[in-house]
Amino acid sequence: MKHVLFICSMILISISVNSQVTWKFTAKKIADKTYELHFNATVDEPWHIYSQGTPKGGPLPTSFVFKKNPVLSLVDKPKEVGEIEVYHDHTFKVDVFAFKDSVDFVQTVKLKSAMKTNISGSVTYMACTKQQCLKPETLPFNLKLD
Repeated sequence: MKHVLFICSMILISISVNSQVTWKFTAKKIADKTYELHFNATVDEPWHIYSQGTPKGGPLPTSFVFKKNPVLSLVDKPKEVGEIEVYHDHTFKVDVFAFKDSVDFVQTVKLKSAMKTNISGSVTYMACTKQQCLKPETLPFNLKLD
């Protein structure tokens, strides 16, 4: 019976973990051979996720990995579009940069020639409240560039 209760509680925890942050990945053509990749995170209250610029020694910052594609190049790193909160985290003893509600990470890419291709990779993030953090999660993405 204890095993059944443990398994049921783990299923409920995994369901709640997956519902704290919802991601939507899209690509938008903005000019000839130039695209914006949008990685939009919608964050449930009272959770937040961290900026890419969260200092070392703090919680895990959101990060992106892009698989190499010889027909395109990345322009800088993803920009963060959203209302950022800065506060001192007493657990980590650093100032942290976090987003609640939503944030849109925007990566510009340029194609070397006009052609259809894909860009793939992953985003890693950590969702926290003021009292607890969930284990980091990595989500894959694959976007078509037409």
